[in-house]
Amino acid sequence: MNSQYPIYTLKNECLDCYKCVRQCPMKAIRIENGHASVIPEKCIACGHCVLICPSEAKKIRNDINKARAVLTAKKRVFVSLAPSWAGFWECGAEKLIAAFKRLGFEGVSETALGAQEVSIEVTKLLSKRENKIHISSACPAIVDYVRLYLPEYTEFITPVGSPAMTHAKLLKKRYGDDIGVVFVGPCIAKKNEADRTPELIDVSLTFQEAAQWMEQESIKIEDLEVEDETRFVPKKAYEGAYYPIEGGMNKTIRLSGCAKDIQLVSVSSVTAFRDSLQNLDPAKIDRPIFIEALACPGGCANGPCKNPKKPGILTMSDILRTVKLREDIPTEPEVVVEKEFTEFPQNTRKYTPEEIAEAMASIGKHGVEDEINCGGCGYDTCRQLAEALLSGDAEPSMCVSYMRKLAIRKASAMLRSMPSAIVMADANLNIIETNEAFVRMFAPDLLEIFKDRPEGLAGGALDRVVPFTDLFKRTLKSGKDIHKERYAVDKNLYDIAVFEIERNKIVGAVITDVTKTEMKREQIARKAHEVIEKNIATVQNIACLLGEHMVDTELLLSQIEQGYEEHPEEDEPEIK
Repeated sequence: MNSQYPIYTLKNECLDCYKCVRQCPMKAIRIENGHASVIPEKCIACGHCVLICPSEAKKIRNDINKARAVLTAKKRVFVSLAPSWAGFWECGAEKLIAAFKRLGFEGVSETALGAQEVSIEVTKLLSKRENKIHISSACPAIVDYVRLYLPEYTEFITPVGSPAMTHAKLLKKRYGDDIGVVFVGPCIAKKNEADRTPELIDVSLTFQEAAQWMEQESIKIEDLEVEDETRFVPKKAYEGAYYPIEGGMNKTIRLSGCAKDIQLVSVSSVTAFRDSLQNLDPAKIDRPIFIEALACPGGCANGPCKNPKKPGILTMSDILRTVKLREDIPTEPEVVVEKEFTEFPQNTRKYTPEEIAEAMASIGKHGVEDEINCGGCGYDTCRQLAEALLSGDAEPSMCVSYMRKLAIRKASAMLRSMPSAIVMADANLNIIETNEAFVRMFAPDLLEIFKDRPEGLAGGALDRVVPFTDLFKRTLKSGKDIHKERYAVDKNLYDIAVFEIERNKIVGAVITDVTKTEMKREQIARKAHEVIEKNIATVQNIACLLGEHMVDTELLLSQIEQGYEEHPEEDEPEIK
């Protein structure tokens, strides 16, 4: 069995949108650190999360290398090709077969051959006319859904292997037990089926994987030359090709000779199947009813690995064009895969009312009135989210209403604690939000009203409170922030920063009273000026004194010099 589950998440690509949680009928998604991951034991591999992920973070396990290994390990390997191939590839069967042979396969066979055998066997089972529900085993996603989430209906699954399993057994009967079988189709759940039945199916590839493999090997289908003997082996399939279309299995059962009094019902999509069994008491069924149940809406033709660029109606039309009916359908199947399905119910723990209450409190739900059941988290009800929190599959941050209230409380706390005045106004300059510092600064007479009213001054006209609404108007019009330093209003000075919150709709401002600061600054500047002036005067005095001393010294030196010049002989000693 492959160790990696068929569906996984690239966490770095996950957008934390919870869309996969919302749309997964099984809630088989765990949120950890804001990122979604598939819970294998809860997942049925329907692939819906892969289709709806907006960031394409959900990925399908790639098994190309495993298929290559099978080709290397076994002498002969055959492709079991799902009948919906005609809705994916824009080419004839011969060219597609040639492409697979170029990859190294011995031959290509239609899974529809196995479907025909299944229909014949199911027709035999229905001929017993047991008054009960019969659920088809063809779709592995539906089989897993019943076993996991509707275990009480497991006994009603027809004890027959799927068309892919039956086809693999048919090929082994024809070509030997030592051959390899690689299934190729539009289904992700088939990977689970292959992992669980390696004795029949070695690998399951999606159509995209097969196309990718051909591209890697530089195989261009349209350029391939087809030999005369290029055809499906061991033979062409007939009515089994109806299987990919909703109601197709039932059509083949009717063609196989099923009595008209047995009711054949077709249901596609997991939610439709679940709803169809809601409130049903199997003990009260008074007629045989066979349910062709498929996980994908519209059938396998709309599987998660279909051609996304091709219109659905053309996909189904191209599939139907390949169907050829035979005149005689055998009453006995050539091969049968007997398969008994066992229950595998989820071990859902029952939590106590106290545990539920504690979990609810962690997301701000303290009473019934707090349970708005908005579904923003992905769960239908707040209590379901609480249970997911207790099981470790969810995080409190998933509750949108709780996070919104928490954000509001944090913002309110910040507004209250800020010493600066804060105000927000709409396009008509009506107040949306203020803090107490703003009221104290510009409307102290309204402080009691502000405290008494939960909404504070919301709705009031801003121009009745502050005289500089022109700054707000300019920002609303231009979208540019405005910063005014030492903006004078009466005898006060304000530092005002006006900024845009929502383009042309909401504007905000942070206002700081800098009057005292500026006064202190002026006082300091004045004192500094006085000190500077005193220092300058002192320096000037010192300079003057130094100047006077220098003059006296210069006069003295001049006089001494003149004296030496007038009486030179008196100064020199007599020479004898």
